[in-house]
Order: sequence, then structure tokens, then C-alpha cells
Amino acid sequence: MKNSRVKINSVKNLANDYYKLDKVNFDYKTKDGIWQNQSRECYDRGDGACILLYNPLKKTVILTKQFRMPSYLNENEDGMMLEVCAGLLDKDDPFTCIKKEAEEETGYKINNPTKVFELYSTPGAVTEKIHYFIAEYNDAMKISEGGGLEEETEEIEVIEFNFEETLNLIKTGEICDAKTVILLQYAKINNLV
Repeated sequence: MKNSRVKINSVKNLANDYYKLDKVNFDYKTKDGIWQNQSRECYDRGDGACILLYNPLKKTVILTKQFRMPSYLNENEDGMMLEVCAGLLDKDDPFTCIKKEAEEETGYKINNPTKVFELYSTPGAVTEKIHYFIAEYNDAMKISEGGGLEEETEEIEVIEFNFEETLNLIKTGEICDAKTVILLQYAKINNLV
């Protein structure tokens, strides 16, 4: 940490169940040179990776559909979300993680994902940085039905969509996951599909 305008005074752990929630008390020096005392809760769930699998010949993409409790608690009527394949890094590097997640969740074995960028999704409250990938897929790469891991209580539906249909699903609000919208827009801007 290299910002001379920040002095961390204390870090109090509030929860450490599945992920970690800390309350950080710190002093912050404003542009006017005044030191302000502030407190923020910071949720640390580790970093993650996500990938858009696309087929430029068929003009299709692979998305997943699964239940997401936080969205259900915030007005998503059935809690189901259409998303790109994603997962936490745990102890893996981003490339290893995303190849493993793609196979577990979608059933496609990919070898050469391309990293396009890394982003903080909610930097005001969550420490997580997500590594964004893309990769071409074809039918020969399908080695299983996917669906996630039972021991991780995953029940994932794998859906192949016409790419243009996904853009309409963003407009209608049926796709409302940030990482998915970002990667679909990246594909559109870069004429991948």
C-alpha cells in the first residue's frame, strides 16, 4: 500500500464464515490537506475470473443459468441469473481457474483463453478483482454436460444463445449481471461474433 494520504488505524473482523467482512478505520488526507477519520466495511471473498465462450461460425455464445440468493433478496423474483461462466480463483492463477471453471460449469474444455482485462466490480465495498477472459468454442470441445460441482452445491443450466439474442436480453433486463454485460459488449465492440 503506497498512498501517503491513507493511514489505517485499525481493522476489526466482523465476520469470517464463508468469506471475510472487516471494518476498517482510517485517516484520509483530503486534497485540501485536511485529515478526515473514516470507517468502511470491506467484504473480502477473494478474486475471481469469468469467460465468454463464443463461436464465430455459428454466431453463438455459451451462458449459464443458476440461482443467486443475493439477487433474490434484491427484487430478482425467481433468483435465477443468466451469466458467463465464472468462479473464484481460490489458490489457482486466473488462467488455471478459468479453464477449470469452463469445464466444470459448461462442459467445454478450452485450452487457450485470452485475458482481455481485470476489473473491480464493486470497489466501494468489495475487495474482489475479476479477471475477464474470452475463448472460441466449437462442438468438438464439449466433453461433458457441465452443470457445476455437486460438492459446491452448484446446479447450473448451460445454454447456447444466438449472440444477437443476448444483446436483446440485455435490453429487456433478462441479462442483468455486470460481468456478462461487459463481456457481451466487448464481443460486440470487437466483432468477435
